[in-house]
Amino acid sequence: MTKLNLSPERRAELVTALQAYFSDEFDETLSAFRAEELLTFMIGQLGPSLYNAGIQDARAYLAEKLDDLDIELTLDETS
Repeated sequence: MTKLNLSPERRAELVTALQAYFSDEFDETLSAFRAEELLTFMIGQLGPSLYNAGIQDARAYLAEKLDDLDIELTLDETS
């Protein structure tokens, strides 16, 4: 798996979202540094599982499309 790279803009959005979440849910202030560290940790921990789930979804989708294509390409032998 390649390392998940977020654009600086997206990373900043997620840091802000984490800060808002901690403020709303826990009534705590989360510094930008701590939010950034938490984001990096969570990406490292969740990234591989989310990546693998995405791969499995893509495989299932492609298998379905290949089955559809197989049906389209197979000649009807009963006529």
